[in-house]
Amino acid sequence: MNRRLIAFAVLALVPSMAMGAPTDAQLAGQRIAWPVDGTTVSASMRAAIQRGEVGAVILFGRNTASPAALSRLTRSLQAIPRPAAVDAPILVMTDQEGGLVKRVASVPPSMSAARMGATMTPAQIRAQGAATGKGLVALGINADLAPVCDIAVRGRDIARDQRAFGATPAKAGADCTAFAQGLAAGGAAAAAKHFPGFGFARVNTDNAPVRITATRSQLMSQLAPFRQAIGARVPMMLVSSAIYPALAPQPALLSKAVVVDLLRGTLGFKGVTVADAIDAVALKPWGGVRGASRRAAAAGIDLVLVTGTEASARQAQAAVASAIASGAVSRTDAQASLNRVLALRRHPATG
Repeated sequence: MNRRLIAFAVLALVPSMAMGAPTDAQLAGQRIAWPVDGTTVSASMRAAIQRGEVGAVILFGRNTASPAALSRLTRSLQAIPRPAAVDAPILVMTDQEGGLVKRVASVPPSMSAARMGATMTPAQIRAQGAATGKGLVALGINADLAPVCDIAVRGRDIARDQRAFGATPAKAGADCTAFAQGLAAGGAAAAAKHFPGFGFARVNTDNAPVRITATRSQLMSQLAPFRQAIGARVPMMLVSSAIYPALAPQPALLSKAVVVDLLRGTLGFKGVTVADAIDAVALKPWGGVRGASRRAAAAGIDLVLVTGTEASARQAQAAVASAIASGAVSRTDAQASLNRVLALRRHPATG
């Protein structure tokens, strides 16, 4: 009897399990994008996956010593048995933008977004996205935290690092959407970032808190590329950790006004919301990993991205589980997030 048949047989005998009600630890853990401490699966990570508490991981250069080692790691992650209720492929993510932000050296794109935007047509950029998706999927990575849909503002952080495709809403929107469509064609989920737009930022939130003091009208003009990506059914939206005082007094990823009212309500996004790095310097004033993770979950973020260590991810999980237990995060909302993430895991390219 195979593993799925055994699981269903057990569920048939145990009514409480048959209802499929996940524990607080499972609901919380499934809302974390876990880092991996090395190039192999730790015993604690293996146990957490077996308990149904891990549904997504994020890989960095430290995990990608060679294509062969990376493939072994991703195969090992997917081979770990999981409870039937969450038995979908693990979402294995990385940042593969091209240029300065490229975690897997052997996989396209070789150019930065700015260079692609300056030298390629949207059709050619779509082909780059498809090659990137195929290359990642071949190594067991099924989601890319790209493309950047921000608009390049001269002299600001995104423009200096050549991470944006263009300096106008039309150019940025056409090209970032083309890259996202290419990723989907290659079998990988795309994440448009950094909602609601990071083009005005002077520094990276990894290095310092950022306040973007643009007017509401200026910020609304930055939404056009994200609207286009949503229209093209991009499955993930990565939300910025900058503060936009014209929209909310707290960082965007901690704000229900941004995540729920603006992104889901006004723009109609139905996919998975991802918090930018919850352990970034910008979020230290908001309770660090524990406090920011709890606030992000309450704000409607589906996946809280932890970039540091597995120990930090366990802190995030504990904070979210506590929020669910206390009612600060409703079980209904937590289950809805889990459902969205499970749908993406089953069909990464389309959500």
